[in-house]
Amino acid sequence: MTVKNENEGKKNESDVSQGTALDNEDLWGSDMYPERRGRKFQHSWFKILIGTQGRESIDKNRCEHNVYKCIKESPIIKLMMGALRSSGCEIDIRRHISCEVCNPIVTGGYDSQFNQIVICQNSAYNEDMVRGVLLHEMIHMFDYCRNKLDMKNIDHLACTEIRAANLGHCSFMSSLLQGDSSFINIKATHQNCVKHKARLSVMAVHKVSKEVAEAAIERVFTKCYNDLEPIGRRIRRNSFDMPRAYAEGHLYGYDM
Repeated sequence: MTVKNENEGKKNESDVSQGTALDNEDLWGSDMYPERRGRKFQHSWFKILIGTQGRESIDKNRCEHNVYKCIKESPIIKLMMGALRSSGCEIDIRRHISCEVCNPIVTGGYDSQFNQIVICQNSAYNEDMVRGVLLHEMIHMFDYCRNKLDMKNIDHLACTEIRAANLGHCSFMSSLLQGDSSFINIKATHQNCVKHKARLSVMAVHKVSKEVAEAAIERVFTKCYNDLEPIGRRIRRNSFDMPRAYAEGHLYGYDM
């Protein structure tokens, strides 16, 4: 799951329970993804009047355009597509990627029951955000295909969330802004950011307390943080890491 931002994630921390989700319906309930299991998104007349709702067809077209553009042009997304193909998990973008209306606190998710990536068309509203969601959720899809990921197992979930945050999201500036680091502990900056983002996702998906999520993350952190497949490096912001990773993909047997 890709949580939209840290403040909204923190706001949701007090609402989670101590237990874990028991079935996939709990993991993909109407609170986050109302269209996933046949429910309808409930419009607010006030939001329709101010123009923030009621334009779902426009949002969907924009989202699908951004998805297509990322798949055709983004080196890191093309690398993930090749890695998935090489692992026996071919992606048909019409079947395996869906633009939908979601709870505004998330920008995307991976539904393992349907092996499908969800892009939240109402919150991932530009190409950069869509690329970030695709990368994050494709790492989950890769783990599901290669490592037999079980989303109901909290340790499995913690591991794949660590990997997704590690490979695609955290930088010194984002970690500094969310309060996970400072200029006096730069060495731990990236790991703190990864743990923070993974914790928010584990809490949201499994509906567990902060303590339960942190315990799961600590159990698997070292192994999962050091697993850099299939990218081979941690992507730094404003660097050439994405095209370099793509250029090296064939060296590791990934179909480019």
